[in-house]
Amino acid sequence: MVYWSTNSHALLGLLSLVLLLLILQPAISIRLGLDWRQTSDLPVFREAPAFRNGEECGSTPADRINVAMTLDANYLRGTMAAVLSMLQHSTCPENLAFYFLTAHYAPELFNSIRKTFPYLNMKIYQFDSNRVRDKISKSIRQALDQPLNYARIYLADTIPDDVKRVIYLDSDLVVVDDIAKLWSTDMEEKVVAAPEYCHANFTLYFTDNFWLDPVLSKTFEGRKPCYFNTGVMVMDVDKWRREGYTGKVEEWMAVQKQQKRIYHLGSLPPFLLVLAGNIKAVDHRWNQHGLGGDNFEGKCRSLHPGPISLLHWSGKGKPWLRLDSRKPCTVDHLWAPYDLFWSSKHFFEE
Repeated sequence: MVYWSTNSHALLGLLSLVLLLLILQPAISIRLGLDWRQTSDLPVFREAPAFRNGEECGSTPADRINVAMTLDANYLRGTMAAVLSMLQHSTCPENLAFYFLTAHYAPELFNSIRKTFPYLNMKIYQFDSNRVRDKISKSIRQALDQPLNYARIYLADTIPDDVKRVIYLDSDLVVVDDIAKLWSTDMEEKVVAAPEYCHANFTLYFTDNFWLDPVLSKTFEGRKPCYFNTGVMVMDVDKWRREGYTGKVEEWMAVQKQQKRIYHLGSLPPFLLVLAGNIKAVDHRWNQHGLGGDNFEGKCRSLHPGPISLLHWSGKGKPWLRLDSRKPCTVDHLWAPYDLFWSSKHFFEE
């Protein structure tokens, strides 16, 4: 027979309280002020492991690989996965230098990525949205109209002048190969290197107003224009600065905004108008794009045939949203292993 004393009841109550705290920890930690949870609406992430260089890696400035990305609360989960994928597949992860562009001063956002990647070589720069706000014309999808979506045009003016070359990447992708292979691309005096897709119907990227205009329709004379996705680019930012490419892109944005509607797709068409047919083509393996479906419904798509070094969920559908909705596409399960999002599932596993 078991006898309970007053002290036993007190002990039982204490143990019950501790058990309740453990079960409800994710919900109440903000209220209790536990320091391992963030006190904002941002997702909470697990800390990534430290990745170290192999013996063959150099450690001089010449060995540095510069990667630029935007940093935004709505895409933060994608950014975390993209960074982890690059570190995980890199032979020399400590040589990666990240330059994040953000539209607002957001200490909690900065703190989140620093806590997730405490060993990451990174710098954060605020992009002046006022430079582009009055140049944006409405596109077919609201996400494409955000000023930060245009930051890639001003990348060369935002990061330090001593950065001469950079890989620009969107936040809705993962790299499944050594990013150094893309970095080593021979630019052949071009300002941008990216996978080209010459089988795509290039005329669809511009309106009838463009093609029926006797002057504008001659824009591509003397070059063979092909579609390329601006979410994966190697950029000679030194050449971009010297030859004034920001101004060249802005000129086409002014035509769209002030004269006539000549395209529908946000920041991509002005890039194409300036650079299509005059970039260094990169192997298609470096942008398995379109995995997010189209810009309207985001329906599931299959992988294109061939080798893959980078998976890109361009389009409306994003893998983290589809996974959370429990209606993922098959390709979304390729993104999931890089997801650092902290959930109750991880709590019980740990």
